[in-house]
Amino acid sequence: MPCPLSIELSQPFHVALKPARYKIWYGGRGGAKSWNVARLLLLKAYREKVRVLCAREFQNSIGDSVYRLLRDQIELMGLTDHFTATESSIKSRSGSEFLFKGLQRNINEIKSLEGVDICWVEEAQRVSADNWDILIPTIRKDGSEIWITFNPNEASDPTYQRFVVNPPPGAVVVKVDYRHNPWFPRPLQAERLHCQATDPDAYRHIWEGETRVRSAAEVFQGKWTVSRFEAPANARFYYGADWGFSQDPTVLVRCYVEQGTLYIDHEAWGVGVEIDETPTLFRTVPESERWPIKADSARPETISAMRRAGFNIHAARKWPGCVEDGIAVLRGFKQIVIHERCKHAVDEMKLYRYKVDRVTNDVLPLLAPGHDHVIDSIRYALDGVIKRGGDGAMTMQVSSL
Repeated sequence: MPCPLSIELSQPFHVALKPARYKIWYGGRGGAKSWNVARLLLLKAYREKVRVLCAREFQNSIGDSVYRLLRDQIELMGLTDHFTATESSIKSRSGSEFLFKGLQRNINEIKSLEGVDICWVEEAQRVSADNWDILIPTIRKDGSEIWITFNPNEASDPTYQRFVVNPPPGAVVVKVDYRHNPWFPRPLQAERLHCQATDPDAYRHIWEGETRVRSAAEVFQGKWTVSRFEAPANARFYYGADWGFSQDPTVLVRCYVEQGTLYIDHEAWGVGVEIDETPTLFRTVPESERWPIKADSARPETISAMRRAGFNIHAARKWPGCVEDGIAVLRGFKQIVIHERCKHAVDEMKLYRYKVDRVTNDVLPLLAPGHDHVIDSIRYALDGVIKRGGDGAMTMQVSSL
């Protein structure tokens, strides 16, 4: 259908005019990402027959989708005579159709969709790795495209890792912020400048589109640092071990306490380590055969094997809530200092998280699974140091220098 209609696009969105399997626009607030993509898709639906799936991780109702944004743009573009909106879709006189689905609740229904030309995933920072694995092969029509818009949150989020850190071959990835928006409104400009002046970290995340450096969900936020140091000659060492299961690592850590600060100075870490190989792994941590080791009680056969190999190792005690109790005591240290050679300990301190409600972004009092093997080992190491009182209160008695 001939189309006299043309629209003005900001520079980062010119890439949409050429074919590509993946087109990703990410960045900070005020970049007009959704606004530009909505207009591009409406223009395409005006000119030709296309089927567009508008998806997001959570959609409890049509009001949670980009449905309203598209309807507003239809009016602004003067296309009300060409498009018809129903309660669940938008259709054009050229035969185009816009569908709206939430991945979390409708993923099986989405798998059965046929003939999708473009899938637009909005607020894509919330999409889980599992839902990406299901959605991507669902968009399988020849020449089909996946358009993605989002503001980054955590660097470890599946969307950021999949499409920014390790983008698929042929993907077009464009960072967009307020500088690319020629229509950037004055009220947002005032907000931007205020944030820049009062909270530089928040500014980089919100307006520059950088991932969060620190998250409110980070369990040990503000409690740890990385340094190079040497243990005192008379240090009282604590050793803790966690056993690998399937793809989980086997871990041994060494730590000590000095003037209220917990120091972690050595770690051993390995995936797929057999029981008969574990003694060799543990011996990479200095003096591990001389000092007592406390270990995860879930593998008594491994503990027995390690004793036969010459290690003074015993099961750490567990009780209901012992993980949370241990975390509380670890946070009770003045600081946790990790030697720079303990790479896995550093990684876990960065990634160990409380769960976050994906709808409200509230941090929940529940630990997210994963990134806890070194941290569990530290808790086991301090078994006997961390004690519960008879009323459930915890006391801490630490031997240091």
